[in-house]
Amino acid sequence: MNRPQVGVAVIIEQNERVLLLKRKGAHGAGTWAPPGGHLEFGESLEECAIRETLEETGVVIGNVQFVAITNDIFASEQKHYVTIWVEGTYESGQATVAYPDKVQEVAWASWSALPQPLFLPLQNLLSDRQYPRTARFGNQPAR
Repeated sequence: MNRPQVGVAVIIEQNERVLLLKRKGAHGAGTWAPPGGHLEFGESLEECAIRETLEETGVVIGNVQFVAITNDIFASEQKHYVTIWVEGTYESGQATVAYPDKVQEVAWASWSALPQPLFLPLQNLLSDRQYPRTARFGNQPAR
């Protein structure tokens, strides 16, 4: 029986923009998502967020805090993830494609003009399909 996997997604904001990457090679190829990846055995959420962000974008973050969870079912790919959303504070580094096997492009994007298409977990987060329902990001109105 297939069971859901645990993913960690990291929201990093700077100057009212969010760090996104265009996915390559894995499920969701060609879609835009924040940095993130699988939670590894024995790893804390904070360690995973810091590691994945650095591996994928070359950006160093700190002050990682939990914000929400999404339940993400990729029906056509027969994959199911529980994505734990955290936010981190930008500390240093130039955003770049640091993991070319998995990342096609990296960009800082305005919440009001996000590039398309968006990765399913990000769509769920922004479409009020997250827990707690009160989580909000970018220019979303307060709920």
